[in-house]
Amino acid sequence: MNHTTEDQSSDPRLEGESRLAEFRRIAQEIAADAPQVAKIAIDALVRDHNPLFKGSSQSAGRAGRQSGNVSELTAIATLKPGGADRLRRLFKLTGGNFDGAQRVSTLHDMRFVFFDEDTRIIFATTYDGDWDTYINDFATKIPGLMDLLFANVEGWPGIDSPEVKDYIAQHQIDAAGWFVANPQVTVVDVRRLQRMEQALDKFLDAMSKNKEMDRATAKALDELSKEISQPQGVDY
Repeated sequence: MNHTTEDQSSDPRLEGESRLAEFRRIAQEIAADAPQVAKIAIDALVRDHNPLFKGSSQSAGRAGRQSGNVSELTAIATLKPGGADRLRRLFKLTGGNFDGAQRVSTLHDMRFVFFDEDTRIIFATTYDGDWDTYINDFATKIPGLMDLLFANVEGWPGIDSPEVKDYIAQHQIDAAGWFVANPQVTVVDVRRLQRMEQALDKFLDAMSKNKEMDRATAKALDELSKEISQPQGVDY
């Protein structure tokens, strides 16, 4: 499938350009104005990058970017007077641990950053899937927590308000670049893999105490144990 950009639609010579060709063309255009050191880095990027990889960045829906299954949301808003202080006390009280948020099975993380002398806040979060579904999850699964936190933000309409999606979208800023190291791994996948690891550890521990195993079985289990305990490199 061909990937078309606004630049391509205005230049008929670029019709049908593949994503890989498009990436190389744009990288070469950037390199033309870059310092020599940057040109070398861009050349290496062109050689190694495959934009057809499953994690290539795309729209997360109404707002934000998505890489594979993983999306980003970054919003900036004005705090009510004393809002930063109230939130700091709340974060200190909970140790930053909002267990209730785990009810949202697509939620990877949430970050709260105060700036401009505590008058504004950056809310950033990583999640699985598309934008609308994620906001719906907030509204249906942790509405009390959302209102507890964002009641400190100017203009917050309430998570159950029909205007809340418009409010969030108006304050959201799309990431210019969005990279995810494991774009196909969802929160549900992580929890499933953790359970599998725990079950496998228990199985191997139990089998290691079995003195009646034949040699072939014992050897196979030993090789399995060594294989899964081997650290996985990341330079793939």
